[in-house]
Amino acid sequence: MSRCFNTDGYCDPELHYMADISRQLCEIKSMVDSGKYFTINRARQFGKTTVLTALTDFLKPGYDVISLDFQTISYADFESEQNFVAALSSEILESVEYMPGEVKEAFKEYSADLTRKATLSVLFRSLLQLCKCAKKKVVLIIDEVDSATNNQVFIDFLAQLRACYLKRRRMPVFQSVILAGVYDIKNIKRKLRTEDGHGENSPWNIAADFLVDLSFSAGAIAGMLEDYERDHHTDMDIEQMSRLLYEYTSGYPFLVSRLCKLMDERIAVQDGAAECAWTKEGFLEAVRLLLVEPNTLFDSLINKLADYPELDRMLRDLLFKGKEIAYVVGVRPVEMALMFGFVKVSNNQVVIANRIFETLLYNFFLAVPSMQQEEIYDAALKEKSLFIENGHLNMKMVLERFVEHFDSLYGGRGQKFYEDDGRRYFMLFLKPIINGTGNCYVEAETRNRERTDLVVDYGGEQFIVETKLWHGAARHLRGEEQLYHYLEHYHLETGYMLIFNFNKQKKTGVEEVRYREKMLVEAVV
Repeated sequence: MSRCFNTDGYCDPELHYMADISRQLCEIKSMVDSGKYFTINRARQFGKTTVLTALTDFLKPGYDVISLDFQTISYADFESEQNFVAALSSEILESVEYMPGEVKEAFKEYSADLTRKATLSVLFRSLLQLCKCAKKKVVLIIDEVDSATNNQVFIDFLAQLRACYLKRRRMPVFQSVILAGVYDIKNIKRKLRTEDGHGENSPWNIAADFLVDLSFSAGAIAGMLEDYERDHHTDMDIEQMSRLLYEYTSGYPFLVSRLCKLMDERIAVQDGAAECAWTKEGFLEAVRLLLVEPNTLFDSLINKLADYPELDRMLRDLLFKGKEIAYVVGVRPVEMALMFGFVKVSNNQVVIANRIFETLLYNFFLAVPSMQQEEIYDAALKEKSLFIENGHLNMKMVLERFVEHFDSLYGGRGQKFYEDDGRRYFMLFLKPIINGTGNCYVEAETRNRERTDLVVDYGGEQFIVETKLWHGAARHLRGEEQLYHYLEHYHLETGYMLIFNFNKQKKTGVEEVRYREKMLVEAVV
């Protein structure tokens, strides 16, 4: 049976092409060896279940592993303590390979207890007995631990689990406890709404920090592609392809695998040859397909914006205003954005997690009816055919028409409008022109209130457009130098500058400027 790229459920190395996660497994095992209690909390579809499945096998030579999944326990089972004990006992019976006879009979009794008399205290006494009789130290792993947390039973379970774990110095109990889910155990409290504070404090103060990086490095992605290449002989440039995959996804496991799956199963088929799929052009087409397809990850992210308005506002400020947000512990919108995977922390600054998410957010924010009712969007929509020549985007003409329309529609609104809305309106003007064929994202290193480099992917081509505020000739020359270096990085000969100038004596329009061996098309608004 031939292997494939997988984005449905956990990955099996015998069935799927996978990045090497041995480093992550070794780091997690060292925490287990140290007897840690911790949560593996990562955003949706970040490969948690794949890691836990592999970790269970990795630990078995040295430990007895009880691996549970709370997703298999129904919501009704969490409604009462007795229902939960019965359901959890059934899961334990299925998970544990060896169990002493009297302990096994006890769990059977709890799972079949029609009168529902068993309590959590009784259940944990049997778990302690299981640990005492085990031939090796016991590790408890619970996946999707936050799947039904909005009730008192869950709080009581965590409290009992903590009390059990803390007995490890006096008697044989769990060597290590691993809880996996989107929410860190320290943040699960935010999902809870209880009538009183019973049991609410005790579970939260023992979890160790989990600092293992579960994302794929460019090297790990390259290893996966080498594995694929041995089977398919596409002659792809593995270094280039692994770099592109990492640059666009920052190693987010689902995004890496999904793009590979699209190139392998969709683009290779539509182009009639695998060699065409595993090129830069094929990769950019895979990015386009990913961003227009419905999937559970994107749906989950977008739904969070509706659920948490303060998160929505923070991301808009970050994306459109170039607002610099320093990471400070305890700031609610920032913590939520980190927990759900929207952002990461780089050099103590909050930045969008990856280019794919950034493009998704831009597309979503610019697609709201209030934005598309703007006259500048309508102007671009009416003139869309003017900007595409034989399948190629004429970026110079895009700038020329934007300057004309922007000056006519918004020219008298003043400097504050330019700073807060100028770039957003350029992206709004660009959207109907490239929609369905191209995408646009911001080069994260240049995002601030003074300058932003937009990268536009269209039909396999890339365009760099630096949008900046005018701060004099000397700063302008530095901007040209910076744009030159970006063109070198992207191996492009022509770059574009959109300059918002507040000087009343300014001369608006578009001109071409030769800078070293590059051509810069500069537009002034």
